[in-house]
Amino acid sequence: MPANLPPQYLKAELEFRALANPGDRLEKLRELYRLLPKHKGTEKLQSDLKQKMSRLRDEIEGAGPGARKQGPSHRLPHEGAGRVVLVGPPNAGKSAVLAGLTNARPEIAAYPFTTRGPQPGILDWKGVAVQLVDLPAISPDFMEPWVPGMVRSADAAILAADLADDDVAEGLESTLDRLAAEHVELVGELPFDDDDESTRHLKTVLAAVKVDAPGALDRLEIVREWFGTRFPVFPVSTTAGQGLESLAEAAYHSLGLLRIYTKVPGRPADRTKPFTVPIGSTVLDLAREVHRDFESSLKFARIWGTAVFEGQSVKRDHELHDGDIVELHAP
Repeated sequence: MPANLPPQYLKAELEFRALANPGDRLEKLRELYRLLPKHKGTEKLQSDLKQKMSRLRDEIEGAGPGARKQGPSHRLPHEGAGRVVLVGPPNAGKSAVLAGLTNARPEIAAYPFTTRGPQPGILDWKGVAVQLVDLPAISPDFMEPWVPGMVRSADAAILAADLADDDVAEGLESTLDRLAAEHVELVGELPFDDDDESTRHLKTVLAAVKVDAPGALDRLEIVREWFGTRFPVFPVSTTAGQGLESLAEAAYHSLGLLRIYTKVPGRPADRTKPFTVPIGSTVLDLAREVHRDFESSLKFARIWGTAVFEGQSVKRDHELHDGDIVELHAP
């Protein structure tokens, strides 16, 4: 949680946690967005609030008595520390990237629109589970109507570019334009002065797939020239395994998370499964993740890690850093 949030925001946040009705929660989220100061330190929180509003709107619209039935449901439970969606034009290699980064085994074929529904897999990055979801291709002529909603509800995206295609740049622009028309903008860096709650900005990395195809290096230069200032570009060969590790690391970091390890007094730290909290989180934010009772009972913590000496006692508002080991103390 970013520091220096106004008292009105903190009060509204407490009220939001006490609400159960989806409509009331949505209105309180809108109030939180209005109260949130718009600056560099709150860019991730702005994005998270938009994501929560989008999910609640989908929940409300899908549960209403007049909700329309439009074929099979494509709802997918969120798993892991965050969801990263794979988007791109036809035949860009998204399914191959999913198979290369996770244990999923999607259908992979040389013809377009092989993927018709959401295909999930789990990426394990240093003990943190991240949900990757391969989505149907987006072309100038067709996009599955449910795809923008799934992209809007994600935490980050991988935009796949087909380096075997002479029209690779046009395919990427078409994908970006079709999503932008649905108020979803893929960006390399989140805007920090955005007052428009209707447009979802999603932090995105660009996977330049099939880097080993004939002529791919020339097309890679085109991709870097057209899109290198908008997105970080990662050349990938799924057949040779080239670039997959760097892409996995970039996908994880696009979530804006910290890995925090906990320990019980007198025992070693549990390094098997870290907690994940947003960058800017405090000891109190971690305590809420560990157990809801800690929010009221936490007195202090001891920390081993960055910006402290070993085992230093800190207060509830101490800001955490990636890889910190935290020992929570309550009466």
